[in-house]
Amino acid sequence: MSYTIDHTGQASDSLILEHYGLNELNFESVKSYRQRFATVKPDHPWNALELKEFLYKIGAWGKIRNTNKEGLTLAGLLMFSEERMITEVLPQYFLEYRESLGNNENLSWSHRFTSQDGTWSGNIYDFYFRTLDTMKNSMSGDLGIEQATIFHEAIINAIVHGDYYAEGGIVIEKTQDAYIFTNTGYSRVTTEKALEGGISNLRNPNLFKMFIMIDLCKRAGSGIRNMDIAAKQLNWIMRFTSDPESNKTNLTLNIYPMIVPIEEALSSEWLKNDDSYNSEVNSSNNDYNSFNKDDNSGNNILNSFNKEENSLNKELDFYNKDIDSDNKNTNSFNKHIVGNSELMRSVNNGMTDSVEMPSIEDIHEEVLEDDIEAELWQIAELARKKKRLSPVVMEDIILQLCAKRPLRLKEFAYLLERTPDGLRNNYLAKLLDKGKIKLKYPNQVNHPKQAYMIKQRTDR
Repeated sequence: MSYTIDHTGQASDSLILEHYGLNELNFESVKSYRQRFATVKPDHPWNALELKEFLYKIGAWGKIRNTNKEGLTLAGLLMFSEERMITEVLPQYFLEYRESLGNNENLSWSHRFTSQDGTWSGNIYDFYFRTLDTMKNSMSGDLGIEQATIFHEAIINAIVHGDYYAEGGIVIEKTQDAYIFTNTGYSRVTTEKALEGGISNLRNPNLFKMFIMIDLCKRAGSGIRNMDIAAKQLNWIMRFTSDPESNKTNLTLNIYPMIVPIEEALSSEWLKNDDSYNSEVNSSNNDYNSFNKDDNSGNNILNSFNKEENSLNKELDFYNKDIDSDNKNTNSFNKHIVGNSELMRSVNNGMTDSVEMPSIEDIHEEVLEDDIEAELWQIAELARKKKRLSPVVMEDIILQLCAKRPLRLKEFAYLLERTPDGLRNNYLAKLLDKGKIKLKYPNQVNHPKQAYMIKQRTDR
């Protein structure tokens, strides 16, 4: 058997499987591929080739020169065969798409399919189109070019960089607040280089070539960069991580950003101004990203440090009390200005006419010094960097976060980069049982603003 070895010591996707022939193919998949090829390349000479020769040209079929034996390549098997045959060669092979979109926190997956469910071929080619179509259908309204770019690039990226020898496979997940793409196989390019673009180091070059031949890819090393650009245009937050130790790569797209890191907020469009520190360039998106959908309701802002009874500055009734107070001028305004479109609108509407606007330097200094959101982000840093933490360490991080202020499940998920279900089932429920934390609304478990807080808070 002839094969090549990649730098990890594994057989590459050009490996020739001499005992796997045309009978192992799913002919509907092959037929669909040839039709797409003919559509994008109607005058290409390969359209006239017999099936075996066509597969050879695109890298799905191989020939062993010194023995005259031939067979499907590993890439051909992955692309066009069926799950049962693929797992004979790659026992860990697994593909999954799932959605959880309900409001009920105990709701199981509202939609799910896997390579093992027997309702479709289970191969890579069909997975790409099945997943892409499902994701398009899950969007409300027409699919914009930015969303289409992200979905396409993210699926392709997981496929062509996946390590099909490793356990875990490819899992694509849609929640109410995010799209999460996970594949086994660490990125061979650093995160920084991937975001810069221009470098391509593929784990499965033959698979990539097959997608190139139907105009779904360009070998420019620009996939991650294209997604990052599109995400920023949509005001989504994209996070790309790859860990050689766990041999996994994760791409998370938060479509309703929860908490924006301070430096990111200060350098973003959110603080562009027209003499009043709010040009409202992004006013149409601020409502979309706001936890509070009630316009002009300053007291409903989730990120307000003075809103709740446990606020460090609860005595400052920001909008109604002490409007001429010096403390309001120096502290309240600075603590709310980052990411707070409602407050900005209130300022422009004259609610705080007596407030002297601070300079951008004052805002930066105050926020960096006192902003609790920055502390939350820093506390959760270890969990974001390490996907495998001991339960004791994770519980300690959660307790530290709760000590700062009450946090909702979605906020925990964003700060820690874990799934809401996993956090609730593995940590929060156990901490509640131990009496270390409590619910903010214990008598209304499904309260829309339900949050977790420390059992016994101490003054700072």
